[in-house]
Amino acid sequence: MERKRWGCSALPNGWKREEVTRKSGLSAGKSDVYYFSPTGKKFRSKPQLVRYLGNSMDLSSFDFRTGKMLMSKLNKNRQRIRNDQNQSKGKPDLNTSLPVRQTASIFKQPVTKVTNHPSNKVKADPQKAVDQPRQLFWEKKLSGLHASDIAEELVKTMDLPKGLQGVGPGYTDKTLLSALASALHTSSAPITGQLSAAVEKNPGVWLNTTQPLCKAFLVTDDDIRKQEDLVFSVRKRLEEALMADMLAHIEEASIDATSLHEESNEDDDDEEEEEESG
Repeated sequence: MERKRWGCSALPNGWKREEVTRKSGLSAGKSDVYYFSPTGKKFRSKPQLVRYLGNSMDLSSFDFRTGKMLMSKLNKNRQRIRNDQNQSKGKPDLNTSLPVRQTASIFKQPVTKVTNHPSNKVKADPQKAVDQPRQLFWEKKLSGLHASDIAEELVKTMDLPKGLQGVGPGYTDKTLLSALASALHTSSAPITGQLSAAVEKNPGVWLNTTQPLCKAFLVTDDDIRKQEDLVFSVRKRLEEALMADMLAHIEEASIDATSLHEESNEDDDDEEEEEESG
């Protein structure tokens, strides 16, 4: 294993960051990151750092892998804190006049204002519970959006099956993928695509807004079997990766124990030599 250790500017003075690159095994080339406190205490994960530092430091935007503060998350946290502070302040009600009953009476009759009472109930407006109509081709708003990981690197998009074909003006594979993902997350109804063939001639008239912008498709038994095989293959690779990671940690723990034992023996030898020379 190759070890590199250097200081971490994002943490207080005296903290060290160590990166260990594995040279052998199925996980060769993979690197593990550890942090050491000024007293030599070792930390393997971000939750351990958070528990150790407590309220002395805000690690919500700290990237454990790179040892840096992600500025985008830091700015979002600052903006959220400012918004919460502004909302908590509120505006005082400086109006001291009594409320007036809005009736047809020609005389203004004051009423008693009750702002909080146990019997008060919130009534729901049935009109607002009805699903609002969707805008045609609203999926275009999703174009240009990309997913990124914790290191703010773009995540590669998946490839759609050939049986999924988009409809509508100016559609792309990325727009279709976003529309399908949105339909799966926002609707409990089956995803069938646009069942009407007339939508290809005039999508502005015949488009079903409850379905994504794709032609009608059918999931066959062969498609299900292929997906099952793919899931089995991914789970197998994940099992092998977890097993390799566990073996690597065991090997590393044994190496650390051996090195500590050797250092202890060296210290004992040094003490014996000092006693003999004395």
